Amino acid sequence: MPIETQNLTGGYTNKTVVQEIYLSLNEGEWLSLLGANGSGKSTLLKLMSRLLLPQSGTVLLDGKAIHTQPAATVAQKLALLPQQQLVPTGLTVRQLVALGRTPHQPWWQWELSAEDRDKVEEALRLTMMANFRDRPVEELSGGERQRAFLALALAQNPKVLLLDEPTTYLDIRYQLELLELLKKLNQQQGLTIITVLHEINLAARYSSRISLLNEGRIFALGEPREVLTPANLAEVLGVKVAVLETPVGLQICPLAAIHD
Repeated sequence: MPIETQNLTGGYTNKTVVQEIYLSLNEGEWLSLLGANGSGKSTLLKLMSRLLLPQSGTVLLDGKAIHTQPAATVAQKLALLPQQQLVPTGLTVRQLVALGRTPHQPWWQWELSAEDRDKVEEALRLTMMANFRDRPVEELSGGERQRAFLALALAQNPKVLLLDEPTTYLDIRYQLELLELLKKLNQQQGLTIITVLHEINLAARYSSRISLLNEGRIFALGEPREVLTPANLAEVLGVKVAVLETPVGLQICPLAAIHD
């Protein structure tokens, strides 16, 4: 399995945020993490991407503990698109995306190889950023910046891609274009994807499975139709919903907030 967690518990200095998480993904699977604010979605993603050390349990990448492997080794197989990116000053889009090739280069190599250049150009093309290659990153709009950092992640040529709210700052057209691109990579290249999404209907439309988190624990895990039930969403999100069949599959219509 490309990535899995075993009894994973973690958080921050004096606070445990997620507890006893067991997840395992097959190659080419797309898992979305859903839950209310503060349920631990982003913290879980940070633990799975090696940004946080677990308090207990482990994360396995290709069967090996991720937190005991060198960062460069992990970066050859796993890429993360965080919720907020640190925008470098003075870099063009192409220079930013080229940083994604660093894990694949020996320390003495300064110039990109022909393969590296091909991967950079492919990432720019896939994310519709080729026309922005010479634009300074700090001059991009929020949506353009999001796509530039996705291109950086794709240039790593990862087996596993983690994305924390990737549709933030994107209007509906670019949300759909981004998720359709991820779907294409997921299906055609076997890319394993884990997303944190606030938009429940996008998660229902694109995910193979959904993990519903509640107070740092997995409340439900399975295919969207199994997990996104009125009873589960009432308990975890505090909303009364109707489940609809649509041309794009199962969708959720919120009806009312449930008051304690």
